[in-house]
Amino acid sequence: MVQAFIRKIDALTEVIGKATMGLALLLVVLVMADVAMRYVFSISFASVRELEWHIYSLLFLFGGAYTLRHDGHVRVDVAYQHFSPRMRALVNVIGCLIFLFPGCYLVIRTSAMFTKFSWMMAEQSPDPGGLPFRWFLKGCLPVAFGLLALQGVSFFLKNLLVLLGKAEAEEA
Repeated sequence: MVQAFIRKIDALTEVIGKATMGLALLLVVLVMADVAMRYVFSISFASVRELEWHIYSLLFLFGGAYTLRHDGHVRVDVAYQHFSPRMRALVNVIGCLIFLFPGCYLVIRTSAMFTKFSWMMAEQSPDPGGLPFRWFLKGCLPVAFGLLALQGVSFFLKNLLVLLGKAEAEEA
């Protein structure tokens, strides 16, 4: 039952991660078009620049869970790479409990209020010609960190199973 739960979380993360990858291509095309418009035609739009950082923000936010799913997150591997699979699992379990889960909780909790206010007032860019949907980007903060926490549950459970001898490290 635990393995089925882990697979469902991982599948959700895969779908969201693959969709997020499409944003990278969109961002490259958008930046190239922005640069061409600026240097070739000497025109620039605030909305295009804002869209660039909105897309970059979404890449960063929604890429977090996918990165954790594929063990691509940053960690100091100087000692970790020499640990046994069980010791690595222990480090991962402790890391989830001390850093990942409390960090996600703090971001979700602190962003919830300003997200609520942003949605209530339909916040938009203060710049003339800016984008009208800043509220959407702020709403993505708690959602993305919720997804990261959910993927953290999968990561935690996989490593806990290794510690309990119920799974091999390669499965985790």
